[in-house]
Amino acid sequence: MEWYSPWALLLLLVLPLLGYFMLRGRRRATVKFPSLVDLRQCPVSWRLRLWPVLAVLRLLCLAFLIVALARPRKGMVLSEISTEGIAIEAVVDRSGSMQAEMDYYGEKLDRLEVVKRVLRDFIEGDKKGLGGRTGDMIGLVTFARYADTVCPLVLSHGVLTEFLKQTQIVTIRQEDGTAIGDALALGAARLKKAEEELQRRNVQLGYGGQGQATEGNTPSFTIKNKVMLLLTDGRNNTGRYRPLDAAELAAKWGIRIYTIGIGSAQAYRTVQTPLGTFRMPTEDELDEGLLKALAEKTGGFYSRADDADSLRKIVKRIDELEKTEVKSVQYMQYSERFGLWTLLALVLLGLEMLASCTVFRKIP
Repeated sequence: MEWYSPWALLLLLVLPLLGYFMLRGRRRATVKFPSLVDLRQCPVSWRLRLWPVLAVLRLLCLAFLIVALARPRKGMVLSEISTEGIAIEAVVDRSGSMQAEMDYYGEKLDRLEVVKRVLRDFIEGDKKGLGGRTGDMIGLVTFARYADTVCPLVLSHGVLTEFLKQTQIVTIRQEDGTAIGDALALGAARLKKAEEELQRRNVQLGYGGQGQATEGNTPSFTIKNKVMLLLTDGRNNTGRYRPLDAAELAAKWGIRIYTIGIGSAQAYRTVQTPLGTFRMPTEDELDEGLLKALAEKTGGFYSRADDADSLRKIVKRIDELEKTEVKSVQYMQYSERFGLWTLLALVLLGLEMLASCTVFRKIP
């Protein structure tokens, strides 16, 4: 509780003096008698004894009005967060070659599962240095022979991580393949469309076309950079678009591509047969030359991840390069409290007037 005009409370100091004159003024007789000897022997009624209550009610009424004049109010701190974030499209390979096993801190998992776990830590954060991407728009595109938008670009990442968890390696042979070009083209189109829709919404809300405020306000979210994370273990062997053409389109739209090669030359996959479990070596089909060219064309970088630890270091490097700026604007919202004091003053004034006209009525 605070006061908008605390100086008004100084008027309370006048009330004792006013009360003194009000109580003293009643000693002046309205009707004069030649002698008061006989009147002094008359008993004093309870109405006469309680007559000062009227003055007290009037003083309390004035006191409450003075408190209301000082405008008591209660303030509440509100925060408005404006984020200049990164729009990130994770482009993940789920072709059959991602079944090859990979070390995940002593545990043997397939490459896709390792990618999913590291990406989840990148999105949500962990206790090993990744702070999470809470202020970013993140989407998910997966690909094998065909590229699919699994999750659109969203700020709420709970649904995104759930879609990521449900992503599985392709099981239909006719759908197997590695369409890197199509996946990059789809991811770039999603980023471009998300940026255009965000700009359109900001214009409708009264902001400028690029997220600039037009009347001193700040949009809740603007896209600072557009980024694609390509994670694959193979080479482009199908699809309509050539990867370099898709990268050129991404560069034109201001999208940076970070390429990550998954797996090593000593990789293998576990095969279950009627004769037992066998480890089958897998061929390294990673096209590092292409991945380097894609990154260089768009201003990103290429790195190779042989295990979960190296993949996590690459993701942490990207996390440090692509920073999100969050601006918090705090302001006070006040709720006026003078209404209650004014109401009490009016009630007391009404009681005083009612009592003076009925119970404490004087004649003349």
